[in-house]
Amino acid sequence: MYAIVEMAGQQFKVAKDQKVYVHRLQTEEGKKVTFDNVLLLADGTNITVGAPAIDGAAVEAKVVKHLKGDKVIVFKKKRRKGYRKKNGHRQSLTEIVVESIIAKGAKKAAPAKEEKPKAAPKAKAEAKPAAKKAEPKKEAAPKAAAKPKAAPKKAASKADDLKKIEGIGPKTLLP
Repeated sequence: MYAIVEMAGQQFKVAKDQKVYVHRLQTEEGKKVTFDNVLLLADGTNITVGAPAIDGAAVEAKVVKHLKGDKVIVFKKKRRKGYRKKNGHRQSLTEIVVESIIAKGAKKAAPAKEEKPKAAPKAKAEAKPAAKKAEPKKEAAPKAAAKPKAAPKKAASKADDLKKIEGIGPKTLLP
């Protein structure tokens, strides 16, 4: 049996008694950790895919130790410019051992804030359409008669005179 689980922002394929190195967790060494964001469960021929996660599934693991990863050297250089920059990095990691994979019955962590149902705004929204139906419709004809539209103005005298065309040959006048 194996599972694909999201741990510390990364996805891992884990099995029972497997050792995994994840980004640093805020848990003390020797404590148990439960990951409830299980994306896929496979048990022989049965494969369950979550959308996006499987409800009730969880992976329990034990924190073995906190450590630092291998050193990575970052070297930047621009030739003929005299620019060189050397930088190093060691990632903080946590070593965990997967103890069990639970397919059903795992308890989800309670959300921080519970939203209250909003019944009052729905009642107000239902009352407004009824009031609109009761009002008689006004006719559009009196509005059109009250404000006649002004005729479009003719082009100003300073506009270009398109009757004269200049080109390669002599000036021609269009009839």
